[in-house]
Amino acid sequence: MEKIQINSAGYYGKFGGAFVPEMLYPNVEELQRVYLDLMYEEKFQQKFKSLLRDYVGRPSPLYLAERLSNHYGTTIYLKREDLNHTGAHKINNTIGQILLAQRLGKKRIIAETGAGQHGVATATVCALTGLECIVYMGEVDIARQAPNVQRMRMLGAEVRPAKSGSRTLKDATNEAIRDWINNPADTHYIIGSVVGPHPYPDMVARFQSVISEEMLWQLEEHTGKKNPDAVIACVGGGSNAAGAYYHYLNEKDVRLIAVEAAGMGVHSGESAATSVLGTEGVIHGSRTLLMQTPDGQIIEPYSLSAGLDYPGIGPLHAHLIDSGRAEAIAVTDEEALKAAFFLTRTEGIIPALETAHAFAALERMKYAAGDVLVVCLSGRGDKDLAAYEKYLDKM
Repeated sequence: MEKIQINSAGYYGKFGGAFVPEMLYPNVEELQRVYLDLMYEEKFQQKFKSLLRDYVGRPSPLYLAERLSNHYGTTIYLKREDLNHTGAHKINNTIGQILLAQRLGKKRIIAETGAGQHGVATATVCALTGLECIVYMGEVDIARQAPNVQRMRMLGAEVRPAKSGSRTLKDATNEAIRDWINNPADTHYIIGSVVGPHPYPDMVARFQSVISEEMLWQLEEHTGKKNPDAVIACVGGGSNAAGAYYHYLNEKDVRLIAVEAAGMGVHSGESAATSVLGTEGVIHGSRTLLMQTPDGQIIEPYSLSAGLDYPGIGPLHAHLIDSGRAEAIAVTDEEALKAAFFLTRTEGIIPALETAHAFAALERMKYAAGDVLVVCLSGRGDKDLAAYEKYLDKM
């Protein structure tokens, strides 16, 4: 198997790179020049790890879901990122990037958010460090993720609505990039997923790799072996999946399962199943797979889950799926809702709607009784209670 790693130009195979306007080139070039040095600097790592431990609450538990395991006839562990401070995996990356922004002397932070978890995590680290915070969020997502909007505002962030296009995650990202172009000198853009121009996909994956780093020793404590048979994670842009896969990328015996949002159905016209519907193109600064018309116009995605409502996937995931290293499964809104209620009433854990897609994939997968599966439980479901309540009324 070909070793999976990013090259010096920021490509995983044919996906990646940095396609940015001239005004942003100095910022991106500066990040490319300094991020790896910081990643390997002992002082930076000490601060990063101490905050993950004492502020975020890591390591997050690896939990044996006994009732879920009994139902599916295999062994299922849950990597409990929902137990992190702020309730999701997003805080791992924002801690790393706020330390980077401080080193670069940036005083103003911008971010995009869909489900609101990255916005909350960014607002949290800005409050922690005293930096100005502006979060762009689609109008549709502001309405359907109201609890997270309230949290961001309480933390002192300004939430700016994106009113163009589908008024969801793609459009929030567009607005954040426009802001960055207009304010390149004093602003750092904390991108929330493994998307965007190099070095963002690699940088975010490295900050999130703490997830699989912990899984190695936690699984060995539980089972006597470091490697599971499969790692399952939901993928929009794909930061939680990148973190959960990271230390297993070149372990050929570990299946990597990427679960996308099929919305109303893969071919319904209301879907975000990029691996099935996407073709090669450039979006938000990198070459990847994205949903587009033959002449390159973005096709508006749809998913009930705001965090998966994105027309592309990160270049790492595009490479993993295109090369056959990862298996893609597309899950509908209905399947995700059923999975969320099943997990809740089987294990007493309410997952984020994004995360529920990963659990729905268990119905589609083939595995043996002796297999060990790890599902990345990327976030908790407080923010999705309104959607769950509507479904509850139909049960």
